Amino acid sequence: MMGSFDPALQAHLEGGLTTVCHAWKITRKDGVVFAFTDHDLPLQFEDCRFRPDAGLSARALAQTTGLAVDNTEAIGALSDASIREDEIEQGRFDSAEVVAWLVNWADVSQRWVQFRGTIGEMRRVDGAFRAELRGLTEVLNRTLGRVYQKPCTAVLGDKQCGFDLDLPGYTLMLPVDTEKDGRKFIWDSLPGFDEQFFIRGRMNVLDGPAQGLFGLIKHDRVKGKKRIIELWEPIKGDVGPGTQVKLIAGCNKQFETCRLKFKNVLNFQGFPDLPGEDWVISVPRSTGTNTGGSLR
Repeated sequence: MMGSFDPALQAHLEGGLTTVCHAWKITRKDGVVFAFTDHDLPLQFEDCRFRPDAGLSARALAQTTGLAVDNTEAIGALSDASIREDEIEQGRFDSAEVVAWLVNWADVSQRWVQFRGTIGEMRRVDGAFRAELRGLTEVLNRTLGRVYQKPCTAVLGDKQCGFDLDLPGYTLMLPVDTEKDGRKFIWDSLPGFDEQFFIRGRMNVLDGPAQGLFGLIKHDRVKGKKRIIELWEPIKGDVGPGTQVKLIAGCNKQFETCRLKFKNVLNFQGFPDLPGEDWVISVPRSTGTNTGGSLR
């Protein structure tokens, strides 16, 4: 999993006097890369400059040869130049890819990938951060399989759903008019879209400090002459007036919604005719016919 050990690095370690350190590379899902080292000078390899002044360190790394989860914890200082508190709060480091090397700082071509995985839980503690690092076998802990239920199990627009959200009439891009607490957004109107059209949809932030963040829509209603979009949770960034956002239609996972609103019934991933609990515990009746036919 981690690759073969570099023979040159192995010979260096066996020589007695060593010049090794650790290097870390974090690649977020938005493509932003951070590179750190615990050496006192910067290192350059893998097309990255590994900074020595970031205060990043790690506890003991647990590694196994089986399917148990490799894990460790990275500890570092928060700063505007490296990892910022607001970006942790916004979730920008969630599931970011992490690669850690043991490297000979005197000859960086001698290095070994010691850990590869993703960031799990990340929290702030007294001006610093602690990040749980999860190994590649973490994904094997996920429960897989089909859920048999009446509502659709697909996510609107994903591979199973197959619906093209770029079709006209299902998204709306516009600037924010009025914003309250990053959770409630108010416009004079949203012409062409009925009330509750965006409920259970999402709002993506397209520019500004919160670019790349999104919120799930809890309410979409008309109050007086105003159209109000309210999110389940506030967006953890500045989404003030003028910020460009994208509203995406919502789906309540029901068969009729798939058929009438999206005209996508062939890809419906639920079982609308699945018998309920009342059917399971039903008993013969003394009236009517008991032919074994439909109970509906």
